[in-house]
Amino acid sequence: MEYLQQFNFLSVLLRLLLAMFSGFVIGYGRAVKKQNAGLRTYILTSLGAALTMLISLYEYEMLIGDWAYVALLQEIKFDASRFSAQVITGIGFLAAGTIIAVAHQQVSGLTTAIGLFAAACLGIAAGAGFYVCVLTAAVLIIITMEFMQPLELAYKRRLRNITVYVEMESLDNVGTISDTITALGTQIFDIDVEEQQPKAHPAAILTLKLSRENASHSALLSSVAELPCVFAVQELIS
Repeated sequence: MEYLQQFNFLSVLLRLLLAMFSGFVIGYGRAVKKQNAGLRTYILTSLGAALTMLISLYEYEMLIGDWAYVALLQEIKFDASRFSAQVITGIGFLAAGTIIAVAHQQVSGLTTAIGLFAAACLGIAAGAGFYVCVLTAAVLIIITMEFMQPLELAYKRRLRNITVYVEMESLDNVGTISDTITALGTQIFDIDVEEQQPKAHPAAILTLKLSRENASHSALLSSVAELPCVFAVQELIS
């Protein structure tokens, strides 16, 4: 292990392979789900971050070794952390490109963006030779991104706050829908009427808070869906 902590060919190769593996295991799950950033994007992000860190370490080794005399004459000041800091800054632009606004005021791509950020951080750690950190963090990131989604959805479906998208026959039916919702003891915080598209039904997004006695999301959705004036109803989960 001490040999691999040193800056040599074998440690460089291992660090790059570890960064590549970290990007692969995170990106594979996202690629299977057909997310914005695929397998190669995660691998290249992690590899690029590791390469940046290795270049930083290489320059440091040279400045205290073969180039030490020149560095002393020129009074060169070197900060190895600048390289990794620029990676974090740059990944922000890449991650921002994966975040898009989708229908009904929802945003998609936040998990993909933070996944790219995590892949970059793993690459930096791999490039620095922090092997234990890379392996441990990679396992925790995979558990969070791949196995905790059902738990998150189950938790959100138990919350009393709910956002509902409703397509109706006419905007005059908003009152009927509101009356049905309030009859269940549900509080209406906001009703946002969406701009009507050509050949599309009028629609609205309702921000609600369920009562303690009637906290079932499915019961509320069923009550609204049963109205003759309602064509479609959907819970919006961010």
